[in-house]
Order: sequence, then structure tokens, then C-alpha cells
Amino acid sequence: MKRPTLWRRGGVDRRRSPLVRRIPAAVAVLVALSLNAPPAFAVAAPASSGGTGPATGSVVESSTGGWNGRIDWRACADPADDPGTRCGTLRLPVDWARPGGETFELALARRPAADPAARIGVLVFNPGGPGLSGVDVALTAASQLGPDVLRRFDIVGFDPRGTVRSAPVRCSSAMLARHPSLSPANAAEFERLRTYNRQLRDDCRAKSGPLFDHLDSVSVARDTDAIRAALGERQLSFYEWSYGTLIGQAYAELYPDRVRALAMDSVMDHSQGVEGYFRSGAASNEALFHEFVAWCDRTPSCALHGRDVPALYDRLMRRADAGTLVDAGTGATLTWFELGFATFVNFFDSTWADLANMLLALERGEAADPPLASPMVPADSNQDLTEYALPAFCQDWSLPVDGFAEWNRYLELSRAEAPHLRASPLVVRFAAICLGWTAVNPQHPLRVRTSTPVLLLNGRYDPATPYDGAQRVARQLGTHGRLLTYEGSGHASYPRTECTRSRVDRYLIDKALPPVGASCPAAPA
Repeated sequence: MKRPTLWRRGGVDRRRSPLVRRIPAAVAVLVALSLNAPPAFAVAAPASSGGTGPATGSVVESSTGGWNGRIDWRACADPADDPGTRCGTLRLPVDWARPGGETFELALARRPAADPAARIGVLVFNPGGPGLSGVDVALTAASQLGPDVLRRFDIVGFDPRGTVRSAPVRCSSAMLARHPSLSPANAAEFERLRTYNRQLRDDCRAKSGPLFDHLDSVSVARDTDAIRAALGERQLSFYEWSYGTLIGQAYAELYPDRVRALAMDSVMDHSQGVEGYFRSGAASNEALFHEFVAWCDRTPSCALHGRDVPALYDRLMRRADAGTLVDAGTGATLTWFELGFATFVNFFDSTWADLANMLLALERGEAADPPLASPMVPADSNQDLTEYALPAFCQDWSLPVDGFAEWNRYLELSRAEAPHLRASPLVVRFAAICLGWTAVNPQHPLRVRTSTPVLLLNGRYDPATPYDGAQRVARQLGTHGRLLTYEGSGHASYPRTECTRSRVDRYLIDKALPPVGASCPAAPA
């Protein structure tokens, strides 16, 4: 099972996330608009737009002019496993508050329902990231979704604004290569990181244009509704994964009557403040560490079987603190954060054997196989510019840290929840990358006013979207939300067992929620 898109010392590892591993083909500025106000366009009468499947519509230009909502369909360059899939572009406003202003082209793809006579409608599939490709999902939908879902729905995926094929954000490769440590050890390093973040933000904005300031999930939700209108659909169904669940939540807030079904897998809780974000992430990763320890205790093939694994890990952390922990594969000295991040990578798909081998190699001073993952932002050394998706996160999340003392306070709170791992490496990474940013789609309690039943699916031991976050989102949805628990570990639950797949498939097709408190057992280790 492959790991998420992460960046390894000495080169790029473009292996996909656990959900996207089944794709044979990756870890926000709110404008002052009413949450229930539709964008400034109207749906035209159905008309052909060159695609396959049902008749499609077009979007009438706003009264201020400036953009055309017709999808330009064409054959896909690489249709992957379904030659009937069509690819297209949709020209949309950069800023939905100014629909007559500058525009960009959003890339999308559609795989028609296998049985047109049984077709329910359109299922939008967003794999999150931020920065993963929905186009790739649509191109390889047969390896992602159940046959009944493929038979009943057109599968539509798009690359969110600022990513992949949709006017991707680009930054100076040379500047990204100079990124300072994401775990500042003193006040001077903290200020250096904050200054660098400001310089990088200015560089990316200059090289990416005005779209750079409009990458948030609310803007993406408005783009999604433009897709709905251009397809001539009254409602959409959704399967949203990981970071994509923010887009699903934003869409349900903006357009509650246009949601037919919304399945959210590996749910992000966008109501957490910075302290809760640190605490929840740390507790979730510590729980995963103990899942690994328990597996090693009961599995003779574990390289650390019979050892006191927590004590070994603590010794490695102390060596990192002393500056004596070295990655023999590169010769680089590892910090506590880098050790934690290399550990965290193995939590995504519960690659426990790899994790045990890595820890043993570090203890012995040997090169690890596979090599240790690095938390640093990648830079394309072969190009002047590097695509960079993380600004979307910084526009969606307000994580203010007022100085090094407060940074240390959050780390201490994390360590109280995670005495071995010390923190969630993903939380620390995002907080460090977004240090000094001002979010324009900051966190808030979910406000969804819809009678549509919403399905949430989350692993009990998830390294990136903690289980308690899914519980909070379910409570915010009230009687219209239902949480299905996958009792295993890893990120993304739908593809893991027949139970998770069948529950989600039935919901998407029949809108049937599982019973309150329903769960699916963990897949065999």
C-alpha cells in the first residue's frame, strides 16, 4: 500500500495518498457574500455542450459580463480505464465577488453513467489534498468507486482552482529550496520562518497572479455550483475525501437545496481554534503510535517484536534533541519533528512493517529502506518555478501564533497529549507553513440548513483527520448528520473494506443512512 504524496530527501516521491493509491495515476479568501446567496449567473435551458450522457446546460454570463459558463468538452489526452470519459474546461471568475472581472480556466472530467436508463445524476468526487486532482479521479473512477455507483452516476471530478491543470499556483523553485526549518528551536529561528513565509507569499502572488488570493474552499464551492449549472443539473451528489470535505461543507452551507447526497470521508472539523487543532492532532497520532506498538507486540515478523518499542522511540527522540540522530541514507541530522514526520508517514496506510524497519535502522545507524520522508516543501530543481498547493490551506485556516513563547506553549499542550510523538507532525507542518498568514475563510461552526441526510465516515485512528473532529461535525449537523465509524487505522476509509464500501454506496444511491452508532470492523492487519 502506497503512502501519501510526500517529499523524500534526495528526490521527489510522487506516490499517491491511500485513497488515490487506487487511482493508477497527494497532504482560502472568503469574500463578503451571504452564505445563502447564489453566484451571479442563471441556468440556461438545456443545450448540448459536446459531452456524452444527458443533455447539458450552459451558464449565462453575469449582467456585468466577463465570463462564459459553457464547458468546452473534448477527448481526454489519457482516458485511462474508460474511453468514454470526456475532459473539459470551464472559464470562471477569479473573484466571485467580482464576476465581471478576471477569469481562469478550471479543468474537469466526466465519466458517463454505465447504465443511462438507471442514471440518478452527477456525483462529484473530490480527493482533497489540498492539491490532489479530481480530473485524475474521474479518469480512473472504475478503480475508485463501486460498480453500482458507476452504473447510476456520471462521475465528475475537477482540479480545484490554483492546482494541477486549473491555473496552478507557482512559486520560485530557488526560494522554496531555501525554506527554513519548520520546527524553530528559538526566537530567532521563529522570526526567520515568519519573515520567509511573507517573502514566499509575495513571490507566489507575483508569479501566480490574482487567483493566488482566491484559493479558499468557499470559492471552490462556488466553482462547483458553476459546474452544476453548466451541466444543467438541479442537484449534485458528492463523495468528498479529506480536505475535500471542507469543500463539501462549504457547498452545503451555500446551496443546501442543491445537495442531493453528501458523503464525507475522513472529515475535517473547520470549527477548531488553534489550541484545539494542536491538541486533537497530537492525541490522534499518539493513539496511532500505540496501535503500531500493539501490532508489533502481536506480530512475530515485526522487526521490533519483543522489544520495548515506546522506550526505543523515546531514546531516538532524546538523540534527536542532542543532535546525534542521523539519517544514514543522507547524512542529515534529524530533529524531533523530522523523526516524528517520518513516523507519521507510515500512519497513513498503517505500513507498520516499514515503520519498524525504519526505527531499527535509525537505532543501528543504518540507511532506512524506504528512505525517510522529509516534511520540507519540495522544490523542482529542474524548473524555475514549482507548483505549490498549500496556500489554499493557509487561506482556509486561521492559526495565529504570537511569537516563539506561544509556539512553545502549543507544543507543550501537544506533548501532554502525545508524550512519545510529542505532536501531530502534520499540524506542526501546516501551522509553520501558514505562520503569519491571515485566513479569509477562517474556522466557524458548520451552518448547514438542509433536510438532506449527510453521511460522515471516519477511521477511529486517523492521522490527518482525527476521529473526534468527525464526531464534532456530526454534532454540528444535528439530526441530519450520521457518522459511520471505521474501527481501523489509516487515512480514507471507504476503500478499506466491503462494509465501508457497501454503506457508502447504498447511501449515495438510495440516500439510506446507517443506524445510529454503526461501525465497520477494521481490515485485517
